[in-house]
Amino acid sequence: MECPICESGKFVRKKIEYKYKDEYFGKYDADVCNKCGEAFFTEEASDLIEKKAKELGVWGIEKKTKISHSGNSLIVRIPKAIAKFIDIEEGEEVIIRPEGKKKFSVDAT
Repeated sequence: MECPICESGKFVRKKIEYKYKDEYFGKYDADVCNKCGEAFFTEEASDLIEKKAKELGVWGIEKKTKISHSGNSLIVRIPKAIAKFIDIEEGEEVIIRPEGKKKFSVDAT
């Protein structure tokens, strides 16, 4: 089968690492293009990755939140599930930094 990304490579079945953010899930079967390196996990691998994501507590963890206003500052509300996952509590200091024009990340200190 021809790669739909580069339209010239062929697929080779390999075990490759899967990571989400800083969480390592393991190695899973994927079809990898021999030209561009694009990888497509098998259906069975996708099911295993989903199961592992649920075990690690990251399944569906991305949430939308709104920027609010307090005094002369903007505030970001961190949903409970995300706060629990990154292990931060009220009153803790964090470092916030831009990651591109419309993105940011938060690190506990």
